[in-house]
Parts: sequence; C-alpha cells; structure tokens
Amino acid sequence: MSKEIQPIFIMPEGTQRNTGRPAQRNNIMAAKLIAETVRTTLGPKGMDKMIVDSMGDVIVTNDGATIVKELRIEHPVAKMIAEIAKTLEDEVGDGTTTAVVLAGELLVNAEALLDRNIHPTVIAKGYRMAAQKAMEIVTKISEDVSIKDTDTLTKIALTAMTGKCAEIAKEKLADIIVLAAKQVVDEHGNISRNDIKIEKKVGAGVEDSELVKGIILDKEKIHPGMPKVVKSAKIALIDSAVEIKSTETEAKIQITDPAQMHAFLEQEERMIKEMVEKIVDSGANVVFCQKGIDDLAQHFLAKHGIYAVRRVKQSDMNALASATGAEIITNLEDLNEKALGFSGVVAEVKIGDEDMTYVKECKNPKAVTILIRGGTEHIVDEVKRAVEDAVGDIAASLKVGKVLAGAGAPEMEMSRGLNRYADSFSGREQLAIQAFANAVEVIPRTLAENAGLDPIDIIAELKAAHDKGRTTAGIDVFTGKVVDAKKAGVLEPLKIKTQALKSATEVANMILRIDDVIMGSSSQHPPQMPPGMGGMGGMPEM
Repeated sequence: MSKEIQPIFIMPEGTQRNTGRPAQRNNIMAAKLIAETVRTTLGPKGMDKMIVDSMGDVIVTNDGATIVKELRIEHPVAKMIAEIAKTLEDEVGDGTTTAVVLAGELLVNAEALLDRNIHPTVIAKGYRMAAQKAMEIVTKISEDVSIKDTDTLTKIALTAMTGKCAEIAKEKLADIIVLAAKQVVDEHGNISRNDIKIEKKVGAGVEDSELVKGIILDKEKIHPGMPKVVKSAKIALIDSAVEIKSTETEAKIQITDPAQMHAFLEQEERMIKEMVEKIVDSGANVVFCQKGIDDLAQHFLAKHGIYAVRRVKQSDMNALASATGAEIITNLEDLNEKALGFSGVVAEVKIGDEDMTYVKECKNPKAVTILIRGGTEHIVDEVKRAVEDAVGDIAASLKVGKVLAGAGAPEMEMSRGLNRYADSFSGREQLAIQAFANAVEVIPRTLAENAGLDPIDIIAELKAAHDKGRTTAGIDVFTGKVVDAKKAGVLEPLKIKTQALKSATEVANMILRIDDVIMGSSSQHPPQMPPGMGGMGGMPEM
C-alpha cells in the first residue's frame, strides 16, 4: 500500500518563485520595456517624455538618466538596467540613452540564441569577447583632442545639445561652455565638472544665459544694512558658526538676580563682538559662512560695512575657494590676511524676483558659473540638463584625450568589424559575437526611426559606405542622407562609447545568468510581482 507523499514547503507563505526559461523571458521583457521607453528620445530628432509625479510636479525631458530616475520602477531587472544610466551620468554625464537601449537590444538578441538552446554562459562569454573587440575598434578610429582644439570642443558641445531645449541658443551656450572649460582646466589638461557650477533662473530667454568668471550663489546678503556692492573684495570662507555654541552636555543655568541676567547677556554680546573683531582684524570685507550667523553678529558685521552670506553649501564653499583662492577656515582663531581670497566685485543682483550674490572678476579663477535663463521652470530645467551633458562630454573628451565621429558611424564600424571577428570562430561563441554585432546597429537604426526615415534603407546605405572604408560615415537625420559625420561636426567623446559598451555588456551578462527569481514578502506587504511571474505557495492553512 503506497503512502501519499506530503509536499515539502521550504519557503515562507507568500514567497513567489519563477525558474528556468520563463524567468529568463520575464527578465528580458523587463529590460526590453525600459529600453523601449527611452529609445524614442535618442538623437537630434528624439521626442520628449512628460513625467508627472504623485505630487503633480511635472518634468519634461529627453535625458535618459532623468527619465529612468524619475520613473517609479518596481521590477528588479528594470532597476538593474536603470543603474546603467546612473553609472553613465556619474562617470561621463551623457550617453545614458545609448547604454540603456544597447543593453535592451543585447538581451533581445540573446533571447533568440536561448531559443536555439545555446547556454547563457556561452552567450555571456561571446558578449564579453565582442565588447572587448568593439572597444578596440572604436579606439582605433578615434582621434586626439586637447584643450587647445577650440573648434573640436565646440562641436562636441553642439552635438550634446542638439535635439534638446538648449538647441535654440546652442551656438552661444557651446561658446560659453568651451570658455568655462578653458578657464578651469588643470595643469594635466583635465577639467572637473564640479568646477563649472550651473545655476538656473526663470526669466529672459535661453540666449540670455551668461558665463561668470567666478561664482553665483542663490543667496542674498543677510542684513539690509550691509553694502549691496563690494569692490576689491577680500573674502573670508568660514566653516563654523558665528554664534554662541551650545554646550556638548545638557546644562542648566539658574539666575536668581536681574543683574546676573544682565551680566549673562553682556557676556554673550562680548563673545560675539570678539568673533566679529577677528573677522574685521583679518581685513575681510566679505564673509561666506557655511553655518549660521547670529542676529547680533549680523548687526556688528553690517556696522563694519562687511557683506555676509550664511548657510552656504559645502560644494559652493569649495567652488568659492577655487575661484577666489581663499582658504576655508574651520576656526576663527586661524583667520588672517593670508587665508583671504580676492575678487574684483561681490554684489547682490536681483534676477527675476530673487536676489543672488555674484562673486566675479576673480584673478584666474579655477571655478566658474554658467547662469541658465529661460521662459519657464521646465525650460530652464531641461536646458540645464543639456548644458550638464555638454560639460560632461567635454570633460570626458579631455580626460581620455580622444573623440570620434557620431551619427551612428562608430556603431556601424563596430558591427562591420565584429562580423569579421566572428568569422574567426567556429564554436557557438561565433553566434553570440554575431548577435552583439547586430545589437550595436540598434543605435543608427533608432536614429533613423526617430527621424521618420526608413531604417532598412539607411542601414544598407551605411553598410555600403563603411565597406568602402568610410569609417566616419553616419546619418544626417535632417536630410535623410549618409554623410561624413566628422565633416558635419557631429563629434562625441570616446569615453561615452567605451563606458556604454562596458556597462551594457556587464548588465546584459548578469541578467542572462539569472534562471531563478525568488521574491519574498512580509505578511503586511505582499510583493508586487511582475506580470507572468508564477507563485510558490507556502503551507496551506489548517
């Protein structure tokens, strides 16, 4: 007599599990969906997305990093794809859409290989080899660039801003960005994105944006009695509060006599007066404080004709130090004339409805500010994102010292080189390398689709041009013709391509190797499983 086997449950109730091919299909579908979401924003004719959050705040953008950051992504694999955008944004500042779209296409092409029973680790190996070869190909066709190549740097900035809100004044903005880069470049020919501060203010038009050889702070002077303009400013940067410190431990002071109260207040006033006198004795006539400034200290500073701003951000303090040559002081005892910085003018300027502090005419400043203007909040936000991308592109170009033609040209050259590379293999890796070669074509194909062109015709023309040795042949999305992208001035940093290849390949390989998705849940919050993910039950209730 056979006994009925009792099923064994090893996971808590509510746990959901998906294994094997269904798990892989679900993961690839999630990656494909997020790639499709940002794909329509790629290129000069890419469209924008409007994202409205739960509070009703609206963002209108075609910046890939902003889109994936603002979308409330729940699917774990989609979150992994979104991380690529964050990496590109932090590392380069641009190229996020390219990386996300490429990762999605790599996974779609891998799915066809999985259907042919090719093991995920074989695909992953082929993808790694292909990515390495692709990086060699794009490095070979890249060209040198330095801070002296003003024309090339301007073209890089123009390429980054084409197809965005900044396009209406992209020539002026490109000139501003290149001037800013030349101002803050270090002795090794590199620039730090942190040294180019980007401020935005609604009002006027995008063409009214300006470069200030110094720093603009979104702050006003703290006392009406202080001067509005200080010329030949001697600037003190203080990273401590100009007020009476509270005790480290809790303390009570008992006052039994009005005279004691008077003496106590007099002592406080004397201490604050001494702090202000230290500032005055140093010769400073402008003070930027990272922490608070007591009301009484404000009064004394105003009496001495000192312009003061409080609660300045750490990043702004560092920028002020770079621009003016001042030393950030953490103890007023250390404040002296040597620690002061210099600028020609410090002034409070009314822009729109708000007052801002300009610190300009600095001697060879190593930090500058680009002030973005625009008709509405949404426009200035999007122009700022475009300018940040352009600054990131120039910084990335100078860091590696290499640029290459854009407009889909490097991708077609990679595809051509990888197909030849695949012929040197006879195993299953050959199929994975060919799948990678086809995947990189998604970039020129998408550029054509977004411009309303026939992608089949354009890709065929591009392939023919590259077969003839025209390594810089790309798509002119405005005319629908194949042109020399380098001569057309479409230039991109090499680092964008190599970083996008690395990130997209790594995340695609990681996702391919997942064949089991187990999602736990707490009893209070059952998990929100992606569509199609089956459940794994717990013990039945008795």
